[in-house]
Amino acid sequence: MKYKLFDDYITLQALLKEVGIIQSGGAIKSFLQENQVYFNGELETRRGKKIRIGDTITLPNQN
Repeated sequence: MKYKLFDDYITLQALLKEVGIIQSGGAIKSFLQENQVYFNGELETRRGKKIRIGDTITLPNQN
């Protein structure tokens, strides 16, 4: 899935909410505990991680 970024960055939490992977901002904590999220190939656990143009987010357990 591709996401068009309209600002300098979007946080991981906001991105996952925007694309419908989590329902609310409060759900991010448990989501990150139960799922692996990779930022440019490295495991990421910070919900406030800034995602910029050219960055890649991978969710291996999501279809």
